[in-house]
Amino acid sequence: MATIDYDYLIVGQGLAGTSLAWHLKELGKKILIVGDSSLPSSSKVAAGIFNPLTGKKLVKTWLADDLFPYANAFYTNIGGELDCEVLHSASIYRPFRSIEEQNTYLAQTADPGISPYISQATNGADLTDYIHAEFGGLEVIRSGWVDLPLLLTKARDYFIRNGQYTEAHFDLEDLHIENDSVTWKNITFGKVVFCQGFMALQNDFFNWLPFAPVKGQILEIATESAVKPYIVNQGIFILPVSEHTCRVGATYSWDPLDWEPTQQATEELESKLKALIRIPYSICSATAGIRPSVKDRRPLIGVHPEHSNVILFNGLGTKGVTLAPFFANQLVQHLENGKELNPLVNIKRYFSLYFR
Repeated sequence: MATIDYDYLIVGQGLAGTSLAWHLKELGKKILIVGDSSLPSSSKVAAGIFNPLTGKKLVKTWLADDLFPYANAFYTNIGGELDCEVLHSASIYRPFRSIEEQNTYLAQTADPGISPYISQATNGADLTDYIHAEFGGLEVIRSGWVDLPLLLTKARDYFIRNGQYTEAHFDLEDLHIENDSVTWKNITFGKVVFCQGFMALQNDFFNWLPFAPVKGQILEIATESAVKPYIVNQGIFILPVSEHTCRVGATYSWDPLDWEPTQQATEELESKLKALIRIPYSICSATAGIRPSVKDRRPLIGVHPEHSNVILFNGLGTKGVTLAPFFANQLVQHLENGKELNPLVNIKRYFSLYFR
């Protein structure tokens, strides 16, 4: 039996890799993360919003009652250990488009599954000095955003200090899989976990899975007047990161799947923004990323069908901020304690694609 240098090799230090590494570290496991800072990353450009009620029909986010408390505790804990504030609670204000929409939404708020996520305050948000909200609006609570660039930078610094991170270009040809171990660059590991986001499409171990990546663009704008610390959501989001700076997004496109912002996407966001905002603003920058989404909109997590020491943690899509901590814990419990993964995220659901 091979002598193991580390329990786990984690490939990728985006939100998935960071969440998984943190959970393994907390269990006392010896880990090494290999990251390549030169590569683009959807985690670095994502707005990091978590929203319990989504869509035009005000649907409760899948597993919200489990995901949101877990994410809140995780980001509070990791922020404390890294000595930085990464979790920002903020209500989401949804202006009504019409009286009909107002009536429909207010009727829905009586649903006991939804009501805990709706503000009952009689003197709720009033953003009419800078937002078009002639029919009023709904205030969603237990929501907010995570400062992902800050989190990933601080976490990487932490992992470097503790000898748990190496900066390198990862080439699959450098990886050798044995029955009881994995070797990479003459270092031996018990298992390898791929947390590569969109890059998983180029990974021969897992490129048979039904990824459905989607490109998204966000803008950063500066406003002449101060804005309040509410996220506004109506077709697009407006996320205040300071009194005079907001992020605005996001677009969804499938061709081409690259990391370059486009004038077309900027114009699409601006047309929606101008219909929503009442105050002058200027565009500071535009960024684009590729979300590692999946056809059934559920993560892709689990053990390779033929290699028990080759694992995937991916497919977190647009809701990665809440999915990553909860399912990092599920995966760790599965690998270390044999607990079953949620079948809706387990890649076993697609094994027929591998063996056909």
